[in-house]
Amino acid sequence: MWRGLYTAATGMITETKRTDTIANNLANANTTGFKRDDAVTSDFEPMLIRRINDQSGPKDVTEFKGFSLGKKAPVVGELGLGSQVSAIATDHAQGSLQTTGNQLDFAVQGEGYFRIATPRGERYTRDGNFYRNADGRLVTANGNNVLDDRGRPITIPEEAASFLVSPGGSISANGVQVARLGLVVFPGGDEVMAKEGNNLYRVDDPAQRPQQAAGSIQQGALERSNTEVVSEMVNLIANYRAYEASSKAVTTQDSMLDKSVNEVGRNS
Repeated sequence: MWRGLYTAATGMITETKRTDTIANNLANANTTGFKRDDAVTSDFEPMLIRRINDQSGPKDVTEFKGFSLGKKAPVVGELGLGSQVSAIATDHAQGSLQTTGNQLDFAVQGEGYFRIATPRGERYTRDGNFYRNADGRLVTANGNNVLDDRGRPITIPEEAASFLVSPGGSISANGVQVARLGLVVFPGGDEVMAKEGNNLYRVDDPAQRPQQAAGSIQQGALERSNTEVVSEMVNLIANYRAYEASSKAVTTQDSMLDKSVNEVGRNS
């Protein structure tokens, strides 16, 4: 009976974490370049159940019922011990592109991430909503430098009235190429990238060296979040129902335990 309480409780904990994941997706439905997450669940290692005490009397109980297995206790089956969230997986599917007309907005079409210099080291993002600071450098909304294909900050000349970015990432000011946006991928794929916050990703494995990406850049546009609000709301309703079912299981187990202690024990 105690095991039933624990098993149902793990289901409630799992669905709570899934709710947090869905809520985060919904909260970032309008965040540029955001990639939605999925809570991946798995079972705890199941327990193999066997019959015991079948030979405690003068005659084997199983033999009495006509299916004696000798000295080996018969297997009843496997007993599940609950569920857990084993990982938070990120869906890196392409988001739709939204035209803004701002020459400092860039959207990645296909694979690739912009290189960003932060106080914690180089980071990566799909958010191409950039600005030009007082020093003429191309920066993110948080003031971090956007890097070129050689890992250097990108500076736009002050005298440049306008500039163009080619699909390959080449930045031209007044018809002269001044830099090339660093658009990179990693040999291990998107799976080696971990979310860090502020729409940034990091790569912890030093063996994963950034490589030039094959994606293209569209100037004057931004990639929207790949979160689909309707789908997330449907998932949220299903998640609530699963949580409610586990909650009722806990209530039922608690009621049975209460009767066992206060009624069965009193009458014995």
